[in-house]
Amino acid sequence: MKYLPLFFDIQAKHCLVVGGGSVALRKATMLNKAGAIITVVAPQIQDDLKVLVESGAGQAITGNYMSDYLGGMSLVIAATDDLCVNEQVAGDAKARLLPVNVVDNPALCSFILPSIIDRSPIMIAVSSGGGSPVLTRLLRARIETMIPSAYGQLALFAAGLRQRVKDTIESESGRRRFWERIIEGPIAEKVLTGNIEQAQSMFDEALNERSQKSQGDVALIGAGPGDPDLLTFKALRLLQSADIVLYDRLVSDAIVGLARKDAEFINVGKARSNHTVPQGEINQLLVDYAKQGLRVVRLKGGDPFIFGRGGEEIELLAENNIPFQIVPGITAAAGCAAYSGIPLTHRDYAQSVRFVTGHLKNNSCDLPWQELVAPAQTVVFYMGLMGLNTICQKLMEHGRAPSTPIALIQKGTTPDHKVLVSDLESMPDEVLKHSIKAPTLIIVGEVVSLQSKLQWFTAQ
Repeated sequence: MKYLPLFFDIQAKHCLVVGGGSVALRKATMLNKAGAIITVVAPQIQDDLKVLVESGAGQAITGNYMSDYLGGMSLVIAATDDLCVNEQVAGDAKARLLPVNVVDNPALCSFILPSIIDRSPIMIAVSSGGGSPVLTRLLRARIETMIPSAYGQLALFAAGLRQRVKDTIESESGRRRFWERIIEGPIAEKVLTGNIEQAQSMFDEALNERSQKSQGDVALIGAGPGDPDLLTFKALRLLQSADIVLYDRLVSDAIVGLARKDAEFINVGKARSNHTVPQGEINQLLVDYAKQGLRVVRLKGGDPFIFGRGGEEIELLAENNIPFQIVPGITAAAGCAAYSGIPLTHRDYAQSVRFVTGHLKNNSCDLPWQELVAPAQTVVFYMGLMGLNTICQKLMEHGRAPSTPIALIQKGTTPDHKVLVSDLESMPDEVLKHSIKAPTLIIVGEVVSLQSKLQWFTAQ
């Protein structure tokens, strides 16, 4: 992150704009909306710029810029078409430790003015760091269509009731959940449509009925195979309302970063023969945190119910009467295959697909091999890297041809996505030639033969 987004209070503060044309007018208009007292200096100043400045108790000075004009200023904007003047303004301002913006010249700026969506008191700023103003404007336009202008009224409504809620509901997490129900429910809809009195009545009733002690809850969320764009909308919403997040090692940093910034994060990741937190302890942590009235998110790679041990976790939640919900995620087989150009089923090659784990509780590969060699079937092995030799050998022993196509996918759907294609006989030797690291997924079946044709057309 090159720039730190900040909101600067310039109400009744003196600000200098160097320049008198249309660009200076745009910048001065923005400062005026924020309540600044503006001084404009330029050899020539547009009449409408003069009117704007003087109507806000500022002054328009016709003449050349001088460093003395920086005295008493809180912020400086250079908006001339003269590079030498702009450089002088920037240098003088920085020497006085004044924040300075030079229009269309990020290298001279100590801060950047973003595109703004104004829903006062809600303000949304969008910036590309000066690198792509057209893209920034397009994003601003898209966001504006998503956020009604009445959201400012909703923010004022909530602000006026904030202290009452704080006095009524003791816990911070309880207050947050209460506000979430208000903002996402019918009371907010009344405010947005202008029915303030009715909204107020509904709010009073909701607050009076609100118990100060609240039951926590748990959401088991499937984070998908790695690409943050594969996360569901529901998963994102719950992540952003979580008090505490317990996440696996297979969940990418980008996905963890989508959670509420002030949530507590606990890494409970498990690698082969290295369990940071034993499964039984994870199960108990979910119960303990929920009993404290917290909103708990258990963030799991892939899907919680496909080799994710989600069933074990919700059993203990149910025994303790803890409310929970399951948010499915795109399982690794679907995500990795799609990003690799391998259809798991195909009318000509495979009419069924089977998911199996590459190792069991005793770290063996004691699988129903005879069932896994059925014709016209795709078999996907999760967590099978360590048992790859055994998998290939057993499939051939039970009737699969040595030439059967097999794909090994490393870190599927992530920037480190890597696909190794071979056949059952040769794959163990091929893996030794490459630096393959977990997590990996193994796909066996004739559909793998399509990968060389289809991979070039996948557009991830």
